[in-house]
Amino acid sequence: MKGLMMDYPLTVTSLMRHVAAQHGASEVYSLTVENPAHRTTYAEIFRRCARLANALRRLGMKEGDRVATMAWNDYRHMELYYGISCMGGVLHTINPRLFPEQLQYIVNHAEDRFLFSDPLLLPLLEKLHADFPTVEAHVLLSSKQAMPESSVPNLISYEELIEGESDSFDWPALDENTASSMCYTSGTTGNPKGVLYSHRSTILHTYASGLSDAININSTDSVLPVVPMFHANSWGVVYCAPMVGARLVLPGPKAGDPEALVAMMNSERVTTALGVPTVWLGLLNYLEATGQHLETVRDLVVGGAACPRSMMVDFEERHGIHVIHAWGMTEMSPLGSVNAPTASTGGMDAEAKLHQQLSQGRAPYGVEMRLVDDDGGELPRDGKAVGRLQVRGSWVAHGYYRAEESALEDGWFDTGDVASIDPEGFMRITDRTKDLIKSGGEWISSIELEDVAMAHPAVAEAAVIAMPHAKWSERPLLIVCLKEDAAVDADTLLAWFEGKVAKWWIPDAVEFTDELPHTATGKVSKLKLREQFAAAG
Repeated sequence: MKGLMMDYPLTVTSLMRHVAAQHGASEVYSLTVENPAHRTTYAEIFRRCARLANALRRLGMKEGDRVATMAWNDYRHMELYYGISCMGGVLHTINPRLFPEQLQYIVNHAEDRFLFSDPLLLPLLEKLHADFPTVEAHVLLSSKQAMPESSVPNLISYEELIEGESDSFDWPALDENTASSMCYTSGTTGNPKGVLYSHRSTILHTYASGLSDAININSTDSVLPVVPMFHANSWGVVYCAPMVGARLVLPGPKAGDPEALVAMMNSERVTTALGVPTVWLGLLNYLEATGQHLETVRDLVVGGAACPRSMMVDFEERHGIHVIHAWGMTEMSPLGSVNAPTASTGGMDAEAKLHQQLSQGRAPYGVEMRLVDDDGGELPRDGKAVGRLQVRGSWVAHGYYRAEESALEDGWFDTGDVASIDPEGFMRITDRTKDLIKSGGEWISSIELEDVAMAHPAVAEAAVIAMPHAKWSERPLLIVCLKEDAAVDADTLLAWFEGKVAKWWIPDAVEFTDELPHTATGKVSKLKLREQFAAAG
């Protein structure tokens, strides 16, 4: 017997209608090249979405067409998020920090018909546009008055494109399993892989993100996504914040500028901000150097890489800001787990609470997790057993775009992470599979060594990689970037590890560098470090 409830499709269009009706007056602040303080509302953004949809329909866009964006976090990019998906197109967000060869592959593999770019990325577009044969029109996210000279043929400004179009559009009734957006993983080997999200998966992910045990926002909050809108749906913030009516603060091209971020967070009364550890480390160092404070920030959500213990402690003890540790992947839309306290947390001492808070947290309803050994056998959730982390759920990819092979193993997606899960469901990443160090037949966690190194007062950033060893097969090498005007020698730094990790875990050597290489998504690139130090050795 079936229930007698309405078959109401879960679509981005239904979310747009809800936000317009319930939270249309909520503000969206953007920093753009043209205007350092652009203010609008959700209602106005959705009216402009209709104008965008009419313009794209005039250009011949059909349902299922891929429309690419290379842009920062601002209101025009948000209009593309909703306008393209709600008319049945596929929003294809592209990371402009990827290598040119990767960008060429991604656009051509997706067969994008239209490409919308930020003005600051015009030099990149001028170099690559001829390599995008499927792209029929290039649009610069700019007013007509601010349009620069360009060698890109028939380049049109965004405002000119939508000028004169109607504020209303007959949004199609889409099946909830219709593709809504797409993001390619950058990967370290092989070509990038396309992850194709559906309207249904996006809305379910939005519900989960809005839980109090997740991002923990409501209509009284002011939310700053430093995580870029070209990466994994900006962690879903551009859907979740409007759903609950929270105010959005979009940093445009200044997402990596600590001075600009601090000024913006204080002037716009930001309560919650989200980004990778590299951004927050830079911001923390700026606060300490200048003596400034974040006046209204309550929560910092940290994802993309493990949060260093020292950073979490400094934000909480020196600035009164709660750090929420989260974990996910592009293939998971991206939310996989969020760290929120449980009833048992209240009975813990300070050290136990911090240890729990440093884990990647628990999976929300909609995601299942398990650990397996190398033979595929399931491991216990006892907080001790360590194995390959696998996931499945309502917003987890089961395959890649235009790829014959499945992304699944026995119905589960293998994340490539090694982790433990305790009886309460708290998951703790031990390492990436490829980053574990096997020394004398035993595993060493690079993440734990990095965390100890980062706690040293002279260290700004650290990475640990495996180096070949004649006797032990592999041994850890510590690579550090020191804070400005700080000094410490290798022996002192290695002595710092004594008593904090097993003696045989302590790295054999230290290399100092002015800067660690980072991937296009802000993580430390261990691939580049391995190449660099293999050549040096």
